[in-house]
Amino acid sequence: MSLSGAGKLGAPTCSFDPRRHAWYPPTVDTSTPLAQGHLMMNNTLTGSKQAFVPVDGRTVRWYTCGPTVYDSSHVGHARTYLSLDIMRRIMTDYFHYNVLYHVNITDIDDKIIMRARQNVLIENLIDDATKNGKLTLEEVKAMIGAAVVEASEKAEKKRQQIEEALTEATEKQDSRSRIEQEGLLDQQKLKVSNLASEKARIDAALKDSVISQDAKQLILVSKLVLADKLDAEKGHLVTDHSVFIKHARYYEKEFMEDMKALGIREPDVLTRVTEYMPQIIVFIEKIVQRNMAYESNGSVYLSLDAFQAAGHNYRKLSPAAAGTETSAAELAESEGALSSGSEKRNPNDFALWKSSKPGEPAWDSPWGPGRPGWHIECSAVASDILGENLDIHSGGEDLKFPHHDNELAQSEACLGACCGGGRSDECHQWVNYFTHTGHLHIEGLKMSKSLKNFVTIREALEKNSPRLLRILFLMQGWDQPMNYSQQTTDDARSKETTFKAFFRQVEALARGDYLADEVGWRMGEHDRELSHALLAAQKKVHESLLDNFNTKEAMLALLQVISQANVYLRIPDVKPAVLTLKSIAIYVTQILKVFGVVRGNDDFGFEMSGGDDAGGSSAVGPMIDALVSFRTKIRDEALSAVKNSKDDPTSAAKAIQAILETCDALRDEILPTVGIRLEDRPEGTLWNREDPATMMKELEEKKAREAELRKGKIEKKLVAKEKELAKLRDSLQVPDQMFRTDEFKEWDEMGIPTVNADGTPVGAGQIKKKKKAMEKQMKMYEELMSKADGNPQALLHATEAEVTKLQEELAALSI
Repeated sequence: MSLSGAGKLGAPTCSFDPRRHAWYPPTVDTSTPLAQGHLMMNNTLTGSKQAFVPVDGRTVRWYTCGPTVYDSSHVGHARTYLSLDIMRRIMTDYFHYNVLYHVNITDIDDKIIMRARQNVLIENLIDDATKNGKLTLEEVKAMIGAAVVEASEKAEKKRQQIEEALTEATEKQDSRSRIEQEGLLDQQKLKVSNLASEKARIDAALKDSVISQDAKQLILVSKLVLADKLDAEKGHLVTDHSVFIKHARYYEKEFMEDMKALGIREPDVLTRVTEYMPQIIVFIEKIVQRNMAYESNGSVYLSLDAFQAAGHNYRKLSPAAAGTETSAAELAESEGALSSGSEKRNPNDFALWKSSKPGEPAWDSPWGPGRPGWHIECSAVASDILGENLDIHSGGEDLKFPHHDNELAQSEACLGACCGGGRSDECHQWVNYFTHTGHLHIEGLKMSKSLKNFVTIREALEKNSPRLLRILFLMQGWDQPMNYSQQTTDDARSKETTFKAFFRQVEALARGDYLADEVGWRMGEHDRELSHALLAAQKKVHESLLDNFNTKEAMLALLQVISQANVYLRIPDVKPAVLTLKSIAIYVTQILKVFGVVRGNDDFGFEMSGGDDAGGSSAVGPMIDALVSFRTKIRDEALSAVKNSKDDPTSAAKAIQAILETCDALRDEILPTVGIRLEDRPEGTLWNREDPATMMKELEEKKAREAELRKGKIEKKLVAKEKELAKLRDSLQVPDQMFRTDEFKEWDEMGIPTVNADGTPVGAGQIKKKKKAMEKQMKMYEELMSKADGNPQALLHATEAEVTKLQEELAALSI
């Protein structure tokens, strides 16, 4: 692989692009020899694809915004951190850069403060209602009712405000505001829908005879609506600040466990905001000393007017909005829910330090007790660890503004980095390359905790393996939006199956003694085409990875060469060129290892957990061969016997069928426990090693599908049998006794009523209807007597027994 130019270009100097208000490394002319084989990367800072040139030779200083640990991580987070993990692996394992990868955990923030407070307040409310005797059950119910009403009114009011703002933006032909309000309206409608679902659950709980009498259960069911009400009323009373740290540590640990489960490499450096408070305060002080920040009622804000007057530019990552006023939605995102209420000189100024109110944690500072703003933490921590010039800064698409734009502004204000004011080419900016991963959507909206339309990583891993999720993300552009759906996961599963099947086929061929045959003839026409397909795949993969980490095209190249190999293997009368096929399998595995899909040490194939003898080189190989041969012989003989005995079913045939079932049980239930997969094919049985846990999971899923299928058949059979029983019971009625009831007084010789109980004659029309009904009953009765051989009660009891048996079978499957 050619990597010319990375070191020769040297540390990048800066040039200014007035269109984007940004200084950045020069774009390499891709037509020159210098750029040939050079890694090209989409840089959000410049809005273009550029040659990647680290500041210091082949050393890469890379910072990634970590999570705000207030709740469980969802698949949207997996989208970002898995994609960045893949890019990092390619950069280190394929292009062999020396990477220092730094992730920072936001462990103090408005969301953490509110969620931790709410949890404590809910716990206190439960104690007051169950232990302390401070609240009666009726008072709890009244509180829940009030909380539902308040939440509904608040949500509806917010929806109306957004609709009014949308109407105003449309009338003013303000496309930027209109698009923003349309997005907010979609989100708010989903929140209103979620609230309606919450209300329905609460109403059901209040009507439940058991839950409605249990104060604790009612509070837990109503937690989401109660939490906001309690926090607004009593949040300021939470004075034990350890609850915030405890809350953050819990979800931080869960996040790291999720990353490990996904196979994401740990960062080289991991930091927490709360452990960096002194450095953050010093960082802010420098900005104040440069007269680009000011104090207001214990809070400190970056002055955008002073910042821009010094020659700097704001909103470099969203240049189309530069110079415009920050919208209310953007300000809310920037400042958080717990704004300090201080006076700003400019509405667009953003907080570097927030004065703390009652119910919020605080650290001492020159401006009084407070805590850092959201953005300042990343600037201070990343600059301390990686220096004043970062090669790469990464995060999700939603962090571009306000988070990353604000980071850039405060970092330039503190470090004196490049601006547009005529600085020399020797200056530098804080970050040279920004990479932002695309949004992940579900139900047409960006996955978000606040919208409650998210799937947690743990929920996703219950249905899909880490390998499958990684393949799913590899098939998407890292910087493009994507959908998480059944369709996309099924597509990834199909591709995973393609890889596995190919590896198994090559593994089976590799176990044979290919040297026992003449080898020179193998570079025939078809063999030559196969070897050329491998070279073409290697070239395509390399070009794709150079082109902005295009893993989708790289994966398609791998799947294409596998497809060509599969076609080759189906060519009649051509003995496979085992070495070429092994080379393809080894190369595919090497690239999948780079991508993190394969973690084992085998030459090719997915990792196993059953030892190092997957290739059959140890004593277990011949033993399994002997076992397979034994089973195959028994199976073939049994199949032959069953075929010959179709016209004369006997106990011998049943015995042979039992042998076949035993053979299948060996294949489907016993060997999977030790990681052995058998595949019965027309040309014989193949065996391969595989992860026992994976095979057992497949077995469980197969049994579940079979049980569901059997359950459906039994349900269908039960419905039919119940109808049969109902008809049978109806047929037991003796025809001439049908109408001999107290409703009538006289009947004719056939049993048709002629006089009503009150002495009035039965109408002619009614007599006609009853004759018709009696004729129908007579037919049913005669059919029953014929079918039951004159003993309808025995048939009735037998049918009832069948219904009972089916009901019991169905109940057993439902457990």
